Amino acid sequence: QVQLVESGGGLVQAGGSLRLSCAASARTFANNAMGWFRQAPGKEREFVAAISRSGGSTYYVDSVKGRFTISRDNAKNTVYLQMNSLKPEDTAVYYCAARGAIYGSTSRREDEYNYWGQGTQVTVSS
Repeated sequence: QVQLVESGGGLVQAGGSLRLSCAASARTFANNAMGWFRQAPGKEREFVAAISRSGGSTYYVDSVKGRFTISRDNAKNTVYLQMNSLKPEDTAVYYCAARGAIYGSTSRREDEYNYWGQGTQVTVSS
């Protein structure tokens, strides 16, 4: 089973940057396409970004295009989310998720991810 642990969250001013990391405890990490989701208070969880198992394909929600970058380092069993030009509306708990090993392509659907991390808080002040 794949276990995921997020880190790198914190407090930042609007216009600033943060880099989130997600470490996977799995020897076969390279088989899993990965994604980032977020949930703000009073709102349902939404898709943010996804990356294929090879890292060759990425997909983003419109609200973060041009500001966020998802990447992965399979040798380190880690996926990253670089967040630039942060806005107060980016404030949320951010979750890392992994698809099943058979699926290598990107997905925006929660029900297509099998494993989830505990989340890390990102707060952007104005």
